[in-house]
Amino acid sequence: MSLLVTAILSAAFINTPAILYDEPFRPQFHFSAKQNWLNDPNGLVYYKGEYHLFFQHNPSGLGWGNMSWGHAVSPDLVHWNELSLAMVPDDLGTIFSGSAAIDWDNTSGFKSGKEKVMVAAYTAAEVVKVPNHYLQCIAYSNDKGRTWTKYTGNPVALKVVGGDPRIFWYEPERKWIMAVTHWVDGAEGVGLFTSRNLKDWTFMSHTPGFHECPDIFPLPLDGNKKTIKWVLLGGSGDYMVGAFDGHTFTPETAKIKADYGANYYATQTYNDIPARDGRRIQIVWMAGGQYPDMPFNQQMTFPCELTLKSTSEGPRVCRMPVNEIRNIYAKNHKWRNMDIIPGNNLLAGIQGDLFDISAEIDLGNASEVGIKIRGSDASFSTKDQKITCLGKSADLKPINNRIKLRILVDRSSIELFANDGRVSMSSCFVPDPANRNLDLYTTGGTAKVIAINIHELKSIWKK
Repeated sequence: MSLLVTAILSAAFINTPAILYDEPFRPQFHFSAKQNWLNDPNGLVYYKGEYHLFFQHNPSGLGWGNMSWGHAVSPDLVHWNELSLAMVPDDLGTIFSGSAAIDWDNTSGFKSGKEKVMVAAYTAAEVVKVPNHYLQCIAYSNDKGRTWTKYTGNPVALKVVGGDPRIFWYEPERKWIMAVTHWVDGAEGVGLFTSRNLKDWTFMSHTPGFHECPDIFPLPLDGNKKTIKWVLLGGSGDYMVGAFDGHTFTPETAKIKADYGANYYATQTYNDIPARDGRRIQIVWMAGGQYPDMPFNQQMTFPCELTLKSTSEGPRVCRMPVNEIRNIYAKNHKWRNMDIIPGNNLLAGIQGDLFDISAEIDLGNASEVGIKIRGSDASFSTKDQKITCLGKSADLKPINNRIKLRILVDRSSIELFANDGRVSMSSCFVPDPANRNLDLYTTGGTAKVIAINIHELKSIWKK
């Protein structure tokens, strides 16, 4: 349920290019719907070797509206197969955002057959006939998410004034928890509700200051499983770190900005990642990207692993691409201990539109160091100590006069991660299709490549 889309509701439908999934601005390793509109990731859940990605989808047009749940699955978080629609509008309204989880113990009683039951919580929204009319509902699947049955007792959680329910199992007290956009005494925030059966919900607590698409989850501080903190966030991804006792979230930080790019909204993390894996994996809508003359509209970020690290400013969430990106590595280019001299481009001759770039750079006495990507800059100013990408900037402190960069380049987006994910910048762009160049440059002095590793990437849509 993202009202951010209002500025782009009027996108006009255009003719489908002849080669689907290979259009000039089609993301080649970020998920996009086969056709038409896409926004918030919904129902992120793992079950029996499949990562499920449900998403807000208009199956009949390029603009926002007619909200339904699209559905895709992946064996590796990289290669996606779009399936048929999971849920479509009904008498209660259109199908706004929500989440999904595996009901391992069949607490809901919905299980039939040999598979564990998958339960989705979503908001039914009748925003045309009855403005601001949002109802929390559940549905279930007994065939690994292929078909869905809506609960006949919908709506549930009748005391919620808001939407976008995020459900998860809280093992210490063996109960379900729902984090949901919720208004209390005129203050919008995240309401926490609890249930034993996913049908009957009781209000527990409220944290003000968040808008849409909430998420709450634990992370070990600096990888120490004995020091668990909880992260609470809203649609923008901006978050607080704190404690959670199964009833109330107690913040220990002010709200912290999550991403400094131009296109980052409606975050969600996966439920039911196996304990042997243990990662907290996130996908985000790259909201507001432009895709001229394409048969689809909007894309997701590449999946990222979230970690919590101590800094001089306090605990901070770091984002880095999941390691499975290696599944699409192609040709590799690498250098070590090379000077970056003004006017001398180490990357001359490398051309393409799909890259995973990793670099560690000693800033030397340069005033600026950067990589020009298909005509667009990702650069660091030593004077201002700011990293800039596609016109957006963030503070970045060098470590021993060095910075680390990780940059994912797709046909219509650049995702930059600096100093091991301490800074994240997610932005879309519309490059000149004829410009496929990379240029590593410096101004005002020389710098040094400690190491740079550039992987050309294969399309996830091509066998």
